[in-house]
Amino acid sequence: MKTTRKIGVVTALLVSLAFASQAQEQPKSTASDKQEFRLSVGPEVGVPIGQFSNNYGWFLGGSVQGELPVAKNLYVLLNAGYNNFFVKDGKVIDQDVRTIPVKAGLKYFFVPNFLYVSAEAGASFLVNKSDLNADKSTAFTYAPQVGVLFPLGSKNYLDVGFRFQGQGSFANNGTYSNFLGLRIAYTFGL
Repeated sequence: MKTTRKIGVVTALLVSLAFASQAQEQPKSTASDKQEFRLSVGPEVGVPIGQFSNNYGWFLGGSVQGELPVAKNLYVLLNAGYNNFFVKDGKVIDQDVRTIPVKAGLKYFFVPNFLYVSAEAGASFLVNKSDLNADKSTAFTYAPQVGVLFPLGSKNYLDVGFRFQGQGSFANNGTYSNFLGLRIAYTFGL
């Protein structure tokens, strides 16, 4: 619960930063307002929540994401990654859960090229199904996210996003593998 609280504080700070920067005077048209195809890559870290947190303590992963502009401040997303959920010490279960999530969605900047919300949906593929004696190797997944895009230079950004990811069950017992995650990605425009 302490980790969840810390992630919530970080998210609140990012949102506060966004509103503070919006209050500053900005020129009407800048080079950063131009929309471009973007590619990002970065690590992800987080904590399982709900029943999933009974046996797994945290996860580490990474993802690659493409962003295609389709309207002013609106992008279509394609995202693929890898996540490893680590077993808590002292549990009967001795296998980490390893998944490959593949998602598509939309990203909308309500503060242009700075503060955004996004939503993705797709499938997560269980890499080690036989090790876990799982019933299924694929589960539906969805992920709403809020984030900030910090400019680093010409067409280069640091994308910091906080999300909830809901993931269907890989077992017939209905135990969902939901989690809260933080993604910090290097983003560049093409």
